[in-house]
Amino acid sequence: MGGADEYLVERPRLRQFVGNVKRILAESPSPAEALRRLREPFGRLLADSDWLPEAYRQPCETGGMGSNIGNWLLYRSGDGSLSLFSLVVPPGASTPVHDHLAWGLVGLYSGEQEELVYRVVEAAGETRVRLELAQVNRLRPGDFYELVPPDNDIHAVRTVSAEPSVSIHLLTKDIGCIWRHAYEPETGTVKPFRSGYTNAACETEA
Repeated sequence: MGGADEYLVERPRLRQFVGNVKRILAESPSPAEALRRLREPFGRLLADSDWLPEAYRQPCETGGMGSNIGNWLLYRSGDGSLSLFSLVVPPGASTPVHDHLAWGLVGLYSGEQEELVYRVVEAAGETRVRLELAQVNRLRPGDFYELVPPDNDIHAVRTVSAEPSVSIHLLTKDIGCIWRHAYEPETGTVKPFRSGYTNAACETEA
């Protein structure tokens, strides 16, 4: 994959943030150092109520995650190494339990969420694992957390507010277009999973 960076939202605030992120990634010797330096600008982005258009705060009936969840791409790099998107989960709805296979930051922009974090207790091949609920987090606007595989990479989020929850995801892959995994904790079943984007296509697979 190659080519020009793609901005689905044209706002100076977003371009400034992405430029800052790319500079920090280029200067940081490790993911841990990059995440430490990204926390402050990411927190400021979450606190700014003006840069995200209303259209990217809406659920979507055709979203790839089901339950009318909107997965709105905001930016992705031409080489597929970085993406920023908003995930909009309707009231009472939940994402599948899934992994990311990429590190980055996830923060709540509006609404409230409950995050269920799982860990693998036992793996029985590629199609079955035993999961254990490791942590339950309540998130309010401005709260954010790090994703660093494999330790905290498997989770599900559920909206617990009367309005949809909108979370902003900054991840080091074109996350909607890579194949990941969805899990069923009750049965241990693991299935291939690709979320896609509500407003952007993925390249045709070979």
